[in-house]
Formats: sequence, structure tokens, C-alpha cells
Amino acid sequence: MDAQVRFQRGRAGTSGGRSVRVPTGSSLSEAIALAGLPLASACGRDGICGRCGVAVLVGASTLAAETEDDLRIKARNRIDPNLRLACRTRVTADLEVTASYW
Repeated sequence: MDAQVRFQRGRAGTSGGRSVRVPTGSSLSEAIALAGLPLASACGRDGICGRCGVAVLVGASTLAAETEDDLRIKARNRIDPNLRLACRTRVTADLEVTASYW
């Protein structure tokens, strides 16, 4: 089954309202790459740096709860607790997301 991921413009205004369909179970970082959008990451999407935080605007309730590791990574890297780590978040249903640098 596929899910649609829509990308809303952030402060940089570069996303252009893009949208992609990905297989459920794909990571948000995979969807972002497929859409051709930049993704902040210093660790190569290994879930260490916490830089890939995105805001889930629609569909957050469909996502699995964050793990203790997710919370630790965000706290250690001073990432807004309201953001989700794109490399560690799996798409399970349609979502709408944004990042401040799009």
C-alpha cells in the first residue's frame, strides 16, 4: 500500500507544495529525497545527529510513537521536541510535512 506525502513551504519557500507517493514503511527521509528536497543531516541519515527534524502538519496521529532513542537524540542535539526525525520516522498513512529550510 502507498501513502502520499505532501511538502509545504517552510521559511525558505523552496518546496513548491510538492507531493510524492511512497510505499508504507518508507522513511520520511526517503520520501523527502524522492521529492528532490534538501534534508539536513550530518550523519548520513543514520539517526545520530538529529538534524533531519521536520514538522508533521497533518497525519501525526498515524505515526508510531517516538522511541526513547529518538527523544534522546533530539534532546542531545537541542532539536525542537515537536519535530520528528525524518530518518527514523516511517510513513504509515498520508502525511503533510514541512521544514524551516524548504
